[in-house]
Amino acid sequence: MMSRTQITLSPEDQRRARRRASDLGVSLAEYIRGLVARDLGGAAAQAAPALVFDLGNSGGSDIAKDKHAMVAQAVVSARTGRRRR
Repeated sequence: MMSRTQITLSPEDQRRARRRASDLGVSLAEYIRGLVARDLGGAAAQAAPALVFDLGNSGGSDIAKDKHAMVAQAVVSARTGRRRR
C-alpha cells in the first residue's frame, strides 16, 4: 500500500518536472516515485519487453506455423466452389 506524501517545488521545478514526466509518458507522481526509487536503490518500475512483444499472442493458437496449409486449403476450397457453379 502506498502512503500519500506532499512536497513543495518551485514553480520552475514543477514545470520542468511535469514536462519531463509528459515526455516520458507518465504522471508527475509516477515520475517522482521513480526518481525516489532509483535514488534509494530500489527497483524502479520498468516496462517488461514481453508485454510489448506478446500483444498479438493468442495464448495457444499457432496460425503462423500452419499458414501455408491454411492458405492452400482456402485456395482449393475456392476452386472447388467455382467448379460447382
